[in-house]
Formats: sequence, C-alpha cells, structure tokens
Amino acid sequence: MTVQATNVHGTAIVVGTRGLLFVGPSGSGKSTLAFTCLQEARRAGAFAALIADDQVFIRRTGDRLIAERPASIAGLIEIFGSGIARLDSIAKASLDLVIRVVPNDTAERLPPDNEMLALDEAARLPLLRLLRSTTQPLALIAALRPDFRGERPFT
Repeated sequence: MTVQATNVHGTAIVVGTRGLLFVGPSGSGKSTLAFTCLQEARRAGAFAALIADDQVFIRRTGDRLIAERPASIAGLIEIFGSGIARLDSIAKASLDLVIRVVPNDTAERLPPDNEMLALDEAARLPLLRLLRSTTQPLALIAALRPDFRGERPFT
C-alpha cells in the first residue's frame, strides 16, 4: 500500500542522524537558517546534507516521518536575496524536529512548552521556534532540546 505524501512548504536537512524541517512563511528565513545549520555542522566535522528546499514531500513509514525531495530540485537551495546554491544532498531522511522560523520583531518572549506540529491527523513532530537571526542554531537546539545533547554536533 502506498502512503500519500504531504507536500510541505519548507526546507529539510539532515545533521548527523537527525532530520530537521524548517517551516514558516515565504521570505521568513527558512533556507538561510537551514544553510547556517549545515555550515555549523560541517565546521564541527559532522555529516550534514540538504534533503529539499521549498517543497518537501513527507510520508509516513511505520512510526517514522520521512522527508523526500522532488528530483527536479535535488541539491538546490534558494538563499533569499543571494540566489540559488548547489549543496550536497540526499534523497530522503527521517524527520525528528520541526523548526518554526520566527521574525525577530514578532517573536513571543516565551513560546509554549512541548509544542508539536501536526502534519495530518496522525503525523506530529516536536516543534521548536528559532529567531531568523540565530547565528548558531545547532548550539541553541542542543540547549533547548535535551534529547539532542551529546550527539555531534549538538553538543
């Protein structure tokens, strides 16, 4: 039985063994923050690759959510105001966390604890909000998500 994929407007990457999905409105900084994560991971000597930018197909496989890229955009990421870059990429990976990119001027001081993003009736992932201006997103993820600590480069 083939499970229908959900097309999500976002950017998906993998860092080490963790899949991260960046969501937010157009122009919010999803791609730029994802790119920053990739570069931060590489500086730490960890595996990091783009899955998809702009369109991410999400499909349930057992108890996991898998992010897949459309073949037509393999390895391409749009950095707003700068252009299209070509990066190392993989076709798909399991997702572990959703990052909601929020503008600096409208961010809540203390967002709700234990937020989840529902992708459909049964598909939910933990959600973390990060400011678009975050310069070391992986370090911040490790600080806010104890379950990520101890994994390179989330230390």
